[in-house]
Amino acid sequence: MYSGAVQDLIDQLGQLPGIGPKSAQRLAFHVLATRQEDVDALVSALQEVKRRVRFCARCGNIAEGDLCHICTDPRRAPAAICVVEEPKDVVAIERTREFRGLYHVLGGAIDPIGGVGPDDLRIRELFTRLADGQVTEVILATDPNVEGEATAAYLARQLATFDLRVTRLASGLPVGGDLEYADEVTLGRAFEGRRTMG
Repeated sequence: MYSGAVQDLIDQLGQLPGIGPKSAQRLAFHVLATRQEDVDALVSALQEVKRRVRFCARCGNIAEGDLCHICTDPRRAPAAICVVEEPKDVVAIERTREFRGLYHVLGGAIDPIGGVGPDDLRIRELFTRLADGQVTEVILATDPNVEGEATAAYLARQLATFDLRVTRLASGLPVGGDLEYADEVTLGRAFEGRRTMG
């Protein structure tokens, strides 16, 4: 529809996850209307993140050095590893302030339709971390969708050979939700994860 630099910008923005053609167009026109200093700051931030940020050599989280700030924190409990799909999941769990162990980022989930198998994920690296016997619990915190459940089931089977406790994050009804709107799987998980009161 557009030509030249504007269309090139729309095309590049449209390659970002979650950005469709209309959103890409809206963002492109926002950039056009933005002050030059702000555009320069955005360009600089993009270049800096590509230059300085990498994935932690131990856990796969984002880091500006070889290891992330969680892996280098001596206050973390090394006996528990929480396995997540993506670095953004680490941030979500950290916001709860409930977990003080370490993490392992798989880099995705098993998705045969999408061509992602166990060998495409950081599963071997997880097993290497477990080899010294220091870890006593692995918490599977993959997403509660088909791919996440398949990944958790695969890992649970593979981890059965290790002498450790394997747990899965509970799932069920959200706070403030209504039973009538819950799907069968969510409601079933809420029943499975019920706890004694009083």
